[in-house]
Amino acid sequence: MDKNKFALTPPMGWNSYDYYDTTVNEAQVKANADYMAAHLKSFGWEYVVVDIEWYSNDAGTVRDRFQYIPFGDIEMDDYGRLQPSPARFPSSAGGKGFGPLAEYVHGLGLKFGIHIMRGIPRKAAHMHCPVLGAKETADRIADPSSICIWNPDMYGVRGTEDGQAYYDSLLAMYAQWGVDFIKCDDICDSRLYRTEPFSGWEETRMLHRAIEKCGRPVVLSLSPGPAQIDRAWEYCKYANMWRITDDFWDEWNLLKAMFARCEMWQDHVRAGCFPDCDMLPLGKLGKGFGNGERETSFTREEQKTMMTLWCMFRSPLMIGAELTLLDDWTLSLLTNAELLALMEESCRGTQLIRTETYAVWKNKDEASGRICVALFNLDDVDREISVRLSELGESALEKAEEAALYELWEKEECGTVSGRIAAKVPAHGVKVYRMETV
Repeated sequence: MDKNKFALTPPMGWNSYDYYDTTVNEAQVKANADYMAAHLKSFGWEYVVVDIEWYSNDAGTVRDRFQYIPFGDIEMDDYGRLQPSPARFPSSAGGKGFGPLAEYVHGLGLKFGIHIMRGIPRKAAHMHCPVLGAKETADRIADPSSICIWNPDMYGVRGTEDGQAYYDSLLAMYAQWGVDFIKCDDICDSRLYRTEPFSGWEETRMLHRAIEKCGRPVVLSLSPGPAQIDRAWEYCKYANMWRITDDFWDEWNLLKAMFARCEMWQDHVRAGCFPDCDMLPLGKLGKGFGNGERETSFTREEQKTMMTLWCMFRSPLMIGAELTLLDDWTLSLLTNAELLALMEESCRGTQLIRTETYAVWKNKDEASGRICVALFNLDDVDREISVRLSELGESALEKAEEAALYELWEKEECGTVSGRIAAKVPAHGVKVYRMETV
């Protein structure tokens, strides 16, 4: 199964992490899926992703001490494969796994996804569990020297025939459940976390092979970042999306830094292969993290900048907010059809200019010829930003010398410009223009 024959455009959906941390339950997932189906599906949003620790029965019970409880109470089948906590996901009882919840999500016309950690549960290794389709038991395929430094649940898997059998059995189970999307963590080989050689490269290949065998088109997302640009070819060969940043939160310095990351990765965006800027921390966030629910710290201008950059670059879009609590303004950010059109398969984004105080991006639809230009103000004060038409690298515009502008956020005609586009842009804000030659 060729992974580049599905997910031809950047995946768009909702992920439970930014609001629920490790504690999301079935009722909450269904409520967010219901909202997506009613308000977002028609704009291209389709994935509903249950993030980390869905197999934990005691997740969040000692959040003041541990985000991931060492050797906690987890659900696992006889073959060492993690199962949903029945206390949190009642429909999984009786060995049904995520099958009933996936069926519910599919019934809404949406797709279902889960987070997994690289490797095999330590519990499975300690119990010497059999591995479906393998001669060796879990303790023999586990690599106890390969351990995630921030989550204590798993050992790495050895790159052997029996190690592959474990991943094959895992993906066969996920396919039976109806999983459409897997976010695999501790596998993107971020040098942020390690200096020693990383054992997860082979596990990425093992996952890829298992997906090919499972008979279901499953999108593979790799975390955490920042991914290594010198291994771009490998990410693109074996995965559909990979994080180019560490966990992204609602801080201006992180958003400003994303312009350099997108510049570095812009030539590696193509059908089935998407460098990932991480989730959109909009709306209500943080309820499961122990300090209570809060509003995003991004200003409205910063939120528009984030949405614009992600769409111009064509990053996957995953909403981090609790959807049922979205206000009208935030919903309008997520349903700007003209901006989301920049994500289409025939589009390509290019950063033309980046300085300390501003950046200019172009997004061109190769099929229709449509050109959009974004003027980003990276400064802390309002400023005028301009770009000459000749700098856009479009012969039609150079010859025309004039262009009619339409601003995508304000949804208004802005008249005709000659020679250059110029606008006063609010601090940390953006203007996005669709251009037509005159």
